[in-house]
Amino acid sequence: MKQFTSQKKLENGPLRLLVAGLLAAPMLAGAVEFVDGGAPNPDKVLLGQLLFHDKELSGNRNISCATCHHALAETGDGLSLPVGEGGRGLGVTRNTGTGREAIRERVPRNAPPVFMLGSTEVTRMFHDGRLQANPDFPSGFESPAGMNLPDNLENILAAQAMFPVTSGAEMAGQGKENPIARAAAAGDLQRVWTILALRLQQNREYVRLFRAAFPDEIRQRRDITYAHAANAIAAFEIAAWRADRSPYDDFLAGVTGALNAAELMGHDLFFGKAGCSSCHSGEILSDMDFHAIAMPQVGPGKGNGPSGHEDWGRWLVTANDADKFRFRTPPLRNVALTAPYGHAGAYDTLEQVVRHHLDPVAALRGYNCAEQIVVPSRPDLDAIDCAVMSSPGLVDDIAAANELTPVILEDDEVSALIAFLHALTDKNNIDLRRDVPKSVPSGLTIVE
Repeated sequence: MKQFTSQKKLENGPLRLLVAGLLAAPMLAGAVEFVDGGAPNPDKVLLGQLLFHDKELSGNRNISCATCHHALAETGDGLSLPVGEGGRGLGVTRNTGTGREAIRERVPRNAPPVFMLGSTEVTRMFHDGRLQANPDFPSGFESPAGMNLPDNLENILAAQAMFPVTSGAEMAGQGKENPIARAAAAGDLQRVWTILALRLQQNREYVRLFRAAFPDEIRQRRDITYAHAANAIAAFEIAAWRADRSPYDDFLAGVTGALNAAELMGHDLFFGKAGCSSCHSGEILSDMDFHAIAMPQVGPGKGNGPSGHEDWGRWLVTANDADKFRFRTPPLRNVALTAPYGHAGAYDTLEQVVRHHLDPVAALRGYNCAEQIVVPSRPDLDAIDCAVMSSPGLVDDIAAANELTPVILEDDEVSALIAFLHALTDKNNIDLRRDVPKSVPSGLTIVE
């Protein structure tokens, strides 16, 4: 096995240059506040970059965080619904795998982009908000782990990184095919995190990197926990994908001519007549709240309703019927880069999802699931994908929960609104090849 030369990467690698560039960049007036204080720890960021791309964190060592949140797919995967553990390939070319390793189901929700999630305004994670800041819990976060979430997680993005590795469909493995999969299937999250920590402790290079990143906490290999790994992954995501150098940021800073005429028109519509800012507010353009907007339901769902293929969103956290079909308002930074859109990735273009917001119920009823869903085809999975949208009664339920009032816009106004959404793009994030390492300490391949 070729030795991993991390010291050279640390001293001269592209990520070191990236972090140095972030520290040297002038701060704009009213700039976004990040949980790292705008001063990322380069050793922690490097470790996080490697962990993010290393399949060592999956049960069968065949998938990494980056598989569904890849720099070459703008921190997503380009699919309506991810192809998780067992699939092969990357982005829109990923398939469902073959033989016994093939996936058993699609991941039921769209892989959300990772841009600007280090903002201090991000207080809830996942489409249903099942992870949220709450000082009543020892960790500072309310989550599916309850009181058992480690108490040394540095921020909510680190807390989020604790959970994909515990999902059978995402990273842990299917059924009981490996120790991590067995622990995940039994709901033993602590066991999953312990096994992963033991793996990392056995890798000499990772031990050195962890000690450099956490000198006050890690002096020997047995001090490494999966929470440290999650903190490092979060540090990388925050430093690499800030997304705070867009034309819109320049506009907020008072830069003359930052937005062109169409973008200015779209800005005025967004914050005025179109009503977008009633939910998409703040520096990240999300109120971090939950809304039912009649978004089409595609894919396997979350086991809700008579079909078993519905996804009742926030209801899964609160069990309050008023929360059925409510999902967290997505942040909009770099939104033009991050299709498909919606909690299940129902819409593949920005124009489609914008027009849905203008008249949600009409768009829902006119949605063509078979033509619009973007997933690799497999007959047994295809048969499930459109189950809800093929049932008039279930569509009626989604429509009845809608909270948005129709808004009438002319075509040129829709075009202007889309132009403004493009102005939320940080041009430094269009080409993210620099964020992908050439190798990882486990020696496993980075791509399929």
